[in-house]
Amino acid sequence: MPSLDPVARTARLTAALRARESERPDRLFTDPLAAVLAGDIGRELADRLGDAPAIAIRTRFFDDLLTEMTGGEDGPRQLVILAAGMDTRAHRLPFPATTLYEVDRPELLRLKETLLADAPGPACRRVAVGADLAGDWPRSLAEAGFRAELPTCWLVEGLTQYLQEPDVLRLFDRITACSAPGSRLLTDFVAGSLLRDPEARPMLDALAEQGAPWHYGTDAPQSLFTERGWRVESVSFAEVGQEMGRWPQDSNAAGGYLVHAGR
Repeated sequence: MPSLDPVARTARLTAALRARESERPDRLFTDPLAAVLAGDIGRELADRLGDAPAIAIRTRFFDDLLTEMTGGEDGPRQLVILAAGMDTRAHRLPFPATTLYEVDRPELLRLKETLLADAPGPACRRVAVGADLAGDWPRSLAEAGFRAELPTCWLVEGLTQYLQEPDVLRLFDRITACSAPGSRLLTDFVAGSLLRDPEARPMLDALAEQGAPWHYGTDAPQSLFTERGWRVESVSFAEVGQEMGRWPQDSNAAGGYLVHAGR
């Protein structure tokens, strides 16, 4: 099987946490493919990290919005997941009229194809686009059939904390350049305050020891999008998590932010 660098391996960690959530009697979603995508590597990483409620919270939050946006007659018919990793929404959500582009490093997409060789096929047209997000991924996306003149729904999930600030800004500049009127953008951010929180240090140190340190966080994500011409709504992980029963009711820590933007 293809070997992955430490940041790419966090995709298997995410799969393990989604598999763990799927086993709960009060689960927020069911991801029947997550366990096989996680493998022993993902489960070991999850055991080291411990509880990470943000994964289940953001997964359910984005699931609901994506289903709503692509289900209407006027919704975008192109869905692009950047840094798609071990995402299985093509298989488990109803996107029958949607072309879903999964963009990630070629070796990670090859591993995913290998692990899912015996799984049922996707419920929509899925197009894998092997590209490094530090490179010319818009060109690779266009060569795969993406049409920038059509409205698009973008999902950037669990990525920005691994990037340096200039790379975060460049990423959203490129997305904006590829987004026609009517496009939507879903993403999440770690709170800047979390990166400075002594209570978070054990988790942050554990990720750094695995070669996947967190670099970027923000406590004001709205300006990233208004400066680029997007209308934006944001909500904290704490607020959404408390509604879902996955966040301590007495906690004042935001944890991070879930963003929904439109053009």
